[in-house]
Amino acid sequence: MSTLITPHTDARMANIIEKVRGGERLNLEDGVYLYESNDLLTIGQLANEVNMRKNGNKVYFIENMSLYFTNVCESRCAFCNFRKDEGEEGAYTLSGQEMVEYVQQHIHPGVREFHIVGGHNDNVPFQYYVDSLRALNEHFPEVTLKAYTAAEIDFFTRISGLSIREVLEQLRAAGLKTLTGGGAEILSDQYRKKMRVDKANVEEYLEVHRTAHHLGMKTHTTMLYGSIESREDRIRHMLQIRDLQDETGGFMVFIPLSMQPKNKNAGIMRRNSANEDLKTIAVSRLMLDNFDHIKAYFINIGPQLTQVALNFGASDVHGTILKERISHAAGALTPEGLTRDELIWLVKGAGRIPVERDTFYNEIKVYE
Repeated sequence: MSTLITPHTDARMANIIEKVRGGERLNLEDGVYLYESNDLLTIGQLANEVNMRKNGNKVYFIENMSLYFTNVCESRCAFCNFRKDEGEEGAYTLSGQEMVEYVQQHIHPGVREFHIVGGHNDNVPFQYYVDSLRALNEHFPEVTLKAYTAAEIDFFTRISGLSIREVLEQLRAAGLKTLTGGGAEILSDQYRKKMRVDKANVEEYLEVHRTAHHLGMKTHTTMLYGSIESREDRIRHMLQIRDLQDETGGFMVFIPLSMQPKNKNAGIMRRNSANEDLKTIAVSRLMLDNFDHIKAYFINIGPQLTQVALNFGASDVHGTILKERISHAAGALTPEGLTRDELIWLVKGAGRIPVERDTFYNEIKVYE
């Protein structure tokens, strides 16, 4: 086993190191301690050791394309700058055929996945959301449909009167293969009330993923950090996700999402620090011992910090994306997408092996 970079005499950190290396699960107090520690290099190296045991030098990415059928939304979450009201300037709701035409203009042969999210638009019926997927599936059957957040699925149950299971079954019949991870924000009902997260509550979010897993679906999950939540809130969020993973084994990856300010001109004091972003990735890797992958999302933290994160526990750099809109509707200053060659360069620059994957982490090509 490698030696830690930074020498220390802190008994609590030494105990955590011993637990991690011995395969013992970390608890709430351990996670909060790690967040409060200034020993970023030790935390990072420990997370790197865990990741190396799980994934070796391989880092995964996918050629994908982000699609947004509508930005009209009934919810008014405090952190969102993407949503619009029906009839407001800039509001849109695309038909399935309009989205097909958009994709035909922008897609290239390597795209393997459509990443589909949007607003909770109650001006259209549930059938609209079903038909949207069906149109894409009929025209691009070779592309995996990763669509809708758990919050959107919960919204669909309310506008349709169907159960979670019935909603998922209809969407799967239209071509849905997996759910996106969004809508989790922070899994605390107190946080959700303060931040006006007027959509699925904690139990509803978890129940959607639980139901999807019981139907045989593999899904993604996230955490949006950097606003009013405490570090203990973040660890409790991870513990709830970890408990569900113990129960179902249905999550493929955990994606920490760094909160973006609502103004692109916001100063650095309105953004998460690089230390906070790296620490969150590393702590996620250490707490979520039953997850194979932690994703470093370059849209939120930037390509360079994503590269560094590959030494702090991350094993996935997402994908090409092709014009991300939600984070950029807020204050993201990062590229709206990267090419395959840029992702390969990014991973190799960190001394790792890029692996092109499909949605379900089956390896397509290894770039030695």
